[in-house]
Amino acid sequence: MTNIPGTRFEFGARRLGDGQTSFRFWAPAQESVWVAIEDGELLPMARDANGWFSTRSTLPAGTRYRFRLSDGTLVPDPASRQQADDVHGPSVVTVDDYDWRNPSWVGRPWQEAIIYELHPGLFGGFTGIRDALPRLRELGVTAVELMPIADFPGRHNWGYDGVLPYAPDRSYGTPAELKQLVDAAHGLGLMVYLDVVYNHFGPDGNYLHSYAPQFFREDVKTPWGPAIDFRRREVRDYFTGNVLMWLQEYRFDGLRFDAVHAIQEQDWITEMAAIVRASLGAERQIHLMLEHHNAAEHLRSQIDAQWNDDGHNVLHVLLTGETGGYYADYADHPAQQLARCLAEGWVFQGQRSEYLQDARGAPSGDLPPYAHILFLQNHDQTGNRALGERLTVLVEPRRLEAAIVLQMLCPQIPMIFMGEETASRSPFLYFTDHVPELAEAVREGRRAEFSGFAEFADPANRERIPDPNAPATFKASVAQPAAEGSADRQALYKRLIAIRQAEIIPRLAGSRSDGASVIGPKAVAAAWIMADGSRLSLATNLGDASVAYAAPEGRQLFPPETFNGSLNGPSTFAWLEPAA
Repeated sequence: MTNIPGTRFEFGARRLGDGQTSFRFWAPAQESVWVAIEDGELLPMARDANGWFSTRSTLPAGTRYRFRLSDGTLVPDPASRQQADDVHGPSVVTVDDYDWRNPSWVGRPWQEAIIYELHPGLFGGFTGIRDALPRLRELGVTAVELMPIADFPGRHNWGYDGVLPYAPDRSYGTPAELKQLVDAAHGLGLMVYLDVVYNHFGPDGNYLHSYAPQFFREDVKTPWGPAIDFRRREVRDYFTGNVLMWLQEYRFDGLRFDAVHAIQEQDWITEMAAIVRASLGAERQIHLMLEHHNAAEHLRSQIDAQWNDDGHNVLHVLLTGETGGYYADYADHPAQQLARCLAEGWVFQGQRSEYLQDARGAPSGDLPPYAHILFLQNHDQTGNRALGERLTVLVEPRRLEAAIVLQMLCPQIPMIFMGEETASRSPFLYFTDHVPELAEAVREGRRAEFSGFAEFADPANRERIPDPNAPATFKASVAQPAAEGSADRQALYKRLIAIRQAEIIPRLAGSRSDGASVIGPKAVAAAWIMADGSRLSLATNLGDASVAYAAPEGRQLFPPETFNGSLNGPSTFAWLEPAA
């Protein structure tokens, strides 16, 4: 059958209500394609004028198959819902028959989001995350965000080398176990977000070039190779269909879109978001989050928020004094830049970034504070360090805790990176599990990447950079609680989250900035008018010098001791003034 009605977003194998399985495969560079069943049977597929191949057969769920190209090459389904083993092997016909225990769950308002980012493999896969949910709920987080789970080569990976976006990686568990995780979270009142990667494919296991080279454009290069061609309807629908699968079949509460500034056709983001809103309806509270170079227009439409890299970067400079790499853009007047982040969301609103050698961003002062997700650490800024050091290793506790208070009590949406709540000192390293030749290239490439840093100028010193492919690198990245201070740090997070839940979240929707100012070399004061007319004020000092500050009238939210007119060393204070 060359045309199956209603299949715009239907790629790959799907079980039908009449007991048959339909197969759809876009291979415009091929004249003939077969479905190759693992038992040796070949099912011919009909081709239409646009390069779509399709067929139907009475094959049961669990059938293993690949597509056979004209030259005899066997390739996995690019829309495989499950792989039998790894990315090069057979795909598996699945059926969406999970019996949801919490089918009435519709989500929570975006303003209630307190996000916890984690790596599924380091948590023991889908069942390990499910077992950790009660602890995370007790901490006070309301949303768990999984780093990418799209099938990647090998046993462990950050997830950004995925090549089969529709298939949860087998090392984490089965599709049913992933649904059990999401279901269990909903039963505890927790949202679950997923990080997805649509700007590139990994270097091993992507066969699209062999049968659909039109998927890519040779005239535009990205750090990962030829750009994906979002000008093509088939490409757009492939990724939009993937978005809909995660939100409909797995009932994720939202998605975080990785590095979408690398997607040339930004109108796809607008189109995709509109389809999501129309397809899932107003009842479901679905949250869409971007990693981007500060594109405010998306946040004025149907995208909820963007990761605030500017906020992270300027706080990192203030905390550590580091100004290498992309931190160089924040080396001059960091307190002034922090004030701008708190008042307007971003530092870069169209001015030139010396690191990027280009203009970056757009004006963001009209956006609500909760259009920005604020973090002190995440997988990128920790794992992209040569030795994966956390802030607990780089910054003394009192200074770090002052930043934690600022993050958790300001109206931007807070995100905690796994291990922060236990003051973990474990590194978070870059790890892979590639075949030997690729593993060698990745290892040497990573060491070369840091050769420009004074610390690693000596080739012998670069040997200290952990081998991404070594199993020990993966194991070392498990966030072990700190030997000392873990309980105190957890207590701090719980206390701050309780304040946020009671005093800030109920007043957050409709809040707006009331300005921010520099009050010391590393000190800033900021205020916001909340939805009920009350005024939230924060004063933070990330330096050692004492800073005088005239406290506002109103109730002091944090810390419990009385403010004495100055911030003596690293500290953050918060007040709430009633509406006039």
